[in-house]
Amino acid sequence: MPNRVEILKQKFANSVGLPFEELLPEGSITEVLEAEKVKYRNRLFNPIVTLWAFLSQVLDTDKSLQNAVSRIIAWLAAAGEAIPAADTGGYSKARKRLPEKFLLKLLGKTAQGLEKQTGSEDLWCDRHVKLCDGSTVIMSDTPKNQAEYPQHANQAPGCGFPIAKIVVMFSLATGAALEILIAPFRTGEVTLARQLYPKLTPGDILLADRAFGSYVDLVLVQQYSADAVFRKHQSRKSDFRRGKKLGIGDHIVTWSKPKRRPPGMSKEEFAELPNQVKVREVHLLIRQKGFRPKEIIVVTTLVDAKVYTKAKLAQLYQWRWQVEVDLRHVKTTLGMEMLRGKTPDMVRKEIYVHLMAYNLLRTVMWQAGRKAGVCPVRISLQGTRQHLGHFCPELYKVGAKKRLQLYNTLLTVVTDKLLPERPYRYEPRLKKQRPKPYGWMQQPRDFLKSQKAVA
Repeated sequence: MPNRVEILKQKFANSVGLPFEELLPEGSITEVLEAEKVKYRNRLFNPIVTLWAFLSQVLDTDKSLQNAVSRIIAWLAAAGEAIPAADTGGYSKARKRLPEKFLLKLLGKTAQGLEKQTGSEDLWCDRHVKLCDGSTVIMSDTPKNQAEYPQHANQAPGCGFPIAKIVVMFSLATGAALEILIAPFRTGEVTLARQLYPKLTPGDILLADRAFGSYVDLVLVQQYSADAVFRKHQSRKSDFRRGKKLGIGDHIVTWSKPKRRPPGMSKEEFAELPNQVKVREVHLLIRQKGFRPKEIIVVTTLVDAKVYTKAKLAQLYQWRWQVEVDLRHVKTTLGMEMLRGKTPDMVRKEIYVHLMAYNLLRTVMWQAGRKAGVCPVRISLQGTRQHLGHFCPELYKVGAKKRLQLYNTLLTVVTDKLLPERPYRYEPRLKKQRPKPYGWMQQPRDFLKSQKAVA
């Protein structure tokens, strides 16, 4: 007779955990727990149950603790087992007990497992391309959060939210979130991103926007036997009459080491950089129907023009926008823009679990794309989330044979409607719907309430 913990683990494994069956089996989770020397008692909310409950909570449209606990109560009641208390205290404490390193390692396992499934047909010029960009998230306004992630300096005390800077590295082939760093808002995006360069593997290509297009970043990426494709920063001028000409608007030039040390880099690190580096500058003319042609210059360490032609580089750079879409999926689709954690460590755990949930959806999209023979990136992530949410309650109710049939049906329906191909898409950052006519808070809420009481 299975106990309550085994019942819950089986329910999660046969529903939301089904896509992770190969990437994140229970054995792998246990290995990470042992590697991190996590000690836990034999209780209802052990680390494995808590992890799957946390993931389900993030994927659900109702992200409350109460909704997560209610799901567990319903499952145990249906199995004829004793149900836990309906309050959220036990589950909340269990989430706090999950070590950050444990979640971060599992995030890496989900991404690496998905990357290993790629073949040469999924890569660009037989090489892995990784996208990197930064964003911000806000969190509950508590003293501890404010101490580690202070609000914007322009906001009055009590009238803003703690804000953190995040830099995420994604895979172009699978869309998986590979790495993340979290820091206070005042930390520079590129300064933070440089800490991710050691995570590059030999042969990788890093694709990023003009903020990264500096001498320092090109050299640092090369030091890890990887290559870079960045948009050239507007402050640098290009003269295609100079250097080694490779074609029209395509040449190799020598960049010299800047005299000033960039912020966030020590004197020793700066001194170790070479005095010169050879880079390739490529002038691209982006044409889009109904718009004027747009001119950009891409700078890259891919100097072999026969292998990496100008046309191929233009094709690659048009995918740079995908990182913006990936970040939007994590923040807006999965609701990571406003985090509910009351402490910095809980905020970071929320971020890691959001990215794991995102990778779970990417896994479903990858499996569906492989089955249907379509590009997984063209499958709707929100549509996948909706279908998975409706299929999960049915998956754990049936036997193994029927479950496999249902899961194959899920993989079929998520590819029914593909996203249209919209290269160089432009949408103005404007909203049509007007906000409600409420003013901005200029003073702390407690002060305003006390003033109202006096009046």
